Amino acid sequence: MEYTIQELANLSGVSTRTLRYYDEIGLLKPARTNEAGYRFYEQEEVDLLQQILIYRALDIKLATIQQIIQAPDFQQKEALVSHRVELLKRKQQLDLLLQTVEQTIQSLEEEIPMTNEEKFKGFKEKLIEDNEQQYGEEIRSKYGSETVDASNAQLRKMTKEQYEAMQQLEQQLFARLEEAMQMDDTSSEIAMEVAELHKRWLCFNWSKYSKETHAGLAQMYIADERFTAYYDERVAPGATQFLHDAILTYTRN
Repeated sequence: MEYTIQELANLSGVSTRTLRYYDEIGLLKPARTNEAGYRFYEQEEVDLLQQILIYRALDIKLATIQQIIQAPDFQQKEALVSHRVELLKRKQQLDLLLQTVEQTIQSLEEEIPMTNEEKFKGFKEKLIEDNEQQYGEEIRSKYGSETVDASNAQLRKMTKEQYEAMQQLEQQLFARLEEAMQMDDTSSEIAMEVAELHKRWLCFNWSKYSKETHAGLAQMYIADERFTAYYDERVAPGATQFLHDAILTYTRN
């Protein structure tokens, strides 16, 4: 069966403008375009659009989606199996958040005591899942699944007070990093304080600290743009590189 661009838009819920954009960037080309310039899509394009929309629902960027689906070894069934795993993880996360909200409502309506650990359980699971989505593959590859699982377990056991202290420490780290950058000296006393704050922040999640692992993480910060953006966006452009250099100096001393 063949679909016009309007019919495919109606079928999928995607606007014709978006479909035209996908065509322009080479993400989803129509099966054919007639002499009048009208686009027509066949079953192969319909299936491919479904894949694209699933990836988008998983918050994957268009450029990354394009690399995945245009790879010579791309397999639709394998991709769907992978999607199913990720969506089940997200469903579990949403179910836990919903449970936390419902339990809180019940606590307020019926005056049933709710522990602080119960109040924050869903949010900690979301933090773990977000980290897994963004950085899990790289971190597990570099440090091993056992290390990452231990870190996640430590976060799950964290009390409300510990969680708040970790958040406050990170804000202090951001502030001191911004101050240290103004001195433009990655070996200064304040730069070493920044590296020490970073170490203390890591130890909320790490069950065991080592200088080698700390330095390795700093290398990952500048090797991957997602890590780089975390500090550059929250502090200032160049913050990640400065933090990296300070950590390397700190771990050598």
